[in-house]
Amino acid sequence: IGHQWYWSYEYSDFSNIEFDSYMKPLNELEKSDFRLLDVDNRIILPMNSQIRMLVTAADVLHSWTIPSLGIKIDGAPGRLNQGSIMINRPGLMFGQCSEICG
Repeated sequence: IGHQWYWSYEYSDFSNIEFDSYMKPLNELEKSDFRLLDVDNRIILPMNSQIRMLVTAADVLHSWTIPSLGIKIDGAPGRLNQGSIMINRPGLMFGQCSEICG
């Protein structure tokens, strides 16, 4: 769920896990963190499993992407968009907004 300045995630398959993910402020970044990419709560996705994502927004239009996985989904208030991916390699991949929201 896209919000102004953060995303909310829900895992609904096995248990009801919900959390918000905010970009880390500059004053909290470690030397190994990536500016404008690292977040306080990372989403963890399984490998070699079909992953279906439902994306929406709480306020204005948002555009969610993980460039290294080749996926981009727009979120609009009152609508559900879906996308699916299968991750076939381990790693740390960064998601981000890909357009100016609004």
